[in-house]
Amino acid sequence: MTLLRQVARGTGARDTGRRAATARAAAALGLVMLAALIPLLGPSGALHGTGEAAAPGVRWTGLLRTVLFAAVCVPVGEAFVNRLAARLPGAPVPPPRSWSGYTAAAGWLASAGLAAVVATGNLLPHGLGQIDVGGLYRTRDGVLALLEVNGFLAAGLCAFSRRPSIQVWPLAVVILAEALRAHPVTESSALAGSALTLVHLTCAALWAGGLLHVVRTLRVRRGHEGAALLGRFARAAALLLAAITATGVCSTLRRMPADTVLDQLTTTAYGRALLAKVILVAGVGALAAWARLRLRRATDPLSALVPARTEVALLGLVIAVSGLLTALPLPIRW
Repeated sequence: MTLLRQVARGTGARDTGRRAATARAAAALGLVMLAALIPLLGPSGALHGTGEAAAPGVRWTGLLRTVLFAAVCVPVGEAFVNRLAARLPGAPVPPPRSWSGYTAAAGWLASAGLAAVVATGNLLPHGLGQIDVGGLYRTRDGVLALLEVNGFLAAGLCAFSRRPSIQVWPLAVVILAEALRAHPVTESSALAGSALTLVHLTCAALWAGGLLHVVRTLRVRRGHEGAALLGRFARAAALLLAAITATGVCSTLRRMPADTVLDQLTTTAYGRALLAKVILVAGVGALAAWARLRLRRATDPLSALVPARTEVALLGLVIAVSGLLTALPLPIRW
């Protein structure tokens, strides 16, 4: 009887601890989501009261760009985490089923939609007759849009080949094309801006897609190996977060001079969305620190999965805000 009481008491304590951890994670998610309400209401919410005019079809452009970013993150993260897992000691455990084939199809559709927008002069086409496919070859934006379409097509073919890991190369072309698209040649020091965006997007894809795949992998790889994988990814994520922060700050200062940043963060649509993204990333960073702390000190290191799952959800919101940012008017350089 005494043994049964001890077992019951221990089980109850563990259940209480898990419920408390889940409640804390839910509270953190709720608080941080409040900060993202303005941009997540859509372009109209971000533009309200700014005096700025949105480009035609800005809502659909932001949505398509969000799908494109997510379609890059998932397979890049899978390749990254599978490489980390292959270096762990012990018997190899099969990874979860890859989502790269589905994301390649989603990315191809999103990139094709964006290419159609470019082919109609950055307007939403209302019929196939309005889409000038041949005109894509005559403009820089058109060529970059075609590169993204072909990149996702090649990534999809690689995903079903005998060496699916090679899909990272066409996806690298997609990231490069997106970095170049974000900084037209008319912009001052466009190559420097593209380099910053390239590093920013690559690190973000490794972090967001990698964490998602870690959470999925730990469903089949538990125990010491699972904790080792989570710990190895946590160390890499700390470096990725540092690179994302540094490139993000530099890119912001290129878009908005230092003496106007605080004002434009609240008076421009781009600034409002950027502010919400910063708050979301700060929340993600806090959850990552919490997960790493639990990984080091908790009796069960895999209890760090509780904040990690919440972190994945917040990273999804970050991707959505990033897609919205690409569709909003650029801030004014005073």
